[in-house]
This record gives sequence, structure tokens and C-alpha cells, in this order.
Amino acid sequence: MPHALLIKFPGTNCDLETSRALEEAGFTTAVLPISQLSEQTLEGVHLVVFSGGFSYGDYVMSGRIAKLMTQQRLGEELRAFVKRGGYVLGICNGFQILTQLELLPRGSLIHNQSGRFICRWVPLKKNSTRSPYLALLPEHFELPVAHAEGRFVGEDGDAEKYVKEGQGALLYGTDFNGSSAGIAGLQDETGRVFGLMPHPERFVSKDTHYDRDWNKADKGWGYYLFKGVAEALAA
Repeated sequence: MPHALLIKFPGTNCDLETSRALEEAGFTTAVLPISQLSEQTLEGVHLVVFSGGFSYGDYVMSGRIAKLMTQQRLGEELRAFVKRGGYVLGICNGFQILTQLELLPRGSLIHNQSGRFICRWVPLKKNSTRSPYLALLPEHFELPVAHAEGRFVGEDGDAEKYVKEGQGALLYGTDFNGSSAGIAGLQDETGRVFGLMPHPERFVSKDTHYDRDWNKADKGWGYYLFKGVAEALAA
């Protein structure tokens, strides 16, 4: 079985539901606080997960303190882990952390255009044929979001370039927060590092959909995101 390590920071609040989702998709999991991590922690790990929440209360800038603590504990080991073929997933605050760590294409996640926290379901569309995270998902699907700083911005022309080249692997089907080029998720050049603002762990069972009669798949769309990674690791 592939093994996933979920890194917990003060303020992270989605680690347990993400752990359960991964286990349902075929992973074994461990949740470790950042204080217990070292460069040896990644031995035997196939997937590193930065879960959603509000690490360090989102003080200073979302993900900034978590980035500094990750660098202090892991040094360059996380980057070396990716080079060895490891997978890294960042969800919501985890996506913010991955951009801070520069493991994803350059850009920032800033306050929504409305200036307000947004919690709702959003339509999404795939924009990559080489993402293991999206491999089992249909071209169009939906997931819930819950963020105040979820608007992706980049240097002039960067977002459009990412979409054209497939690094902007996941797009919003509607503009609700002002993200440049509608980017909802990014991947690195390997496709193994992936960050997204929507919460797949909140839609693993179809029973958690707002429409009680929803029946488009056997499980919620979030399950298939996690299952796609499990299958890629088993290949």
C-alpha cells in the first residue's frame, strides 16, 4: 500500500478528514505535527500532504510561517523527495504553502476579489491530461471551496501561460473569486506536485453532496482524486 504523510501545523483543521479520505482510496496514513518532522521523516513515504486549515492563524501571510517551519525541519529534503519520484499534494492552505515553498509555478494566492470569505460549491474543469490527481475525474465536476485568500495571481501573462501549457491543471467553471485565468489548481512540470483551493476531502461520499439525489458516480468526486494518485503509485 502507498503511504501518505500529512503534515500538521498549529491551525491545520482538515488533516483527519483528509487522512480518512486517503485511507478509503487505498493509502496508509500518518499525521505528524511539524515539530516532530526531520529530514529522515520522509523515508518510506510516497505522498506528502499539506492539508487545509489556517496554519499559524494565517498571520503575516497565508502559508508564510508554515513555509519557514517546513524549511527549518526538512531543509532541502522535500525538494529531493520530489526529485526521487515522490508526490506532494497541497489543499487550500496547503496550496498556499506549496506556492510559498516554490514547489509550484510562480504565483501567489491573495484575498478574494470580494474581500470576503467564500464557502460554496464550485464547478471545475480539467485542463491537463497528465495529472495523476485528475486522471479518474470527468472533464467537468464540482467540489466545495472555503477560503478568504484563494485568488491566484501571477506576473503579467503567467497565468495564461500556465493554462496554455497545462500547468494550470484545474480551472474554475465560473469566476467567483477573481483568480487569474480561472486557475483553481496548479501542478509542477512532473505532474507529481499538485495544489488546489477546492477541498476534495469534503466530497468523498456521494451522501455529502448538497443534492441528496446526486448519483453521477459511485462515490464523491474527491474520492477519485485521491484514488488516481493511489493508482499512479501502484502502476
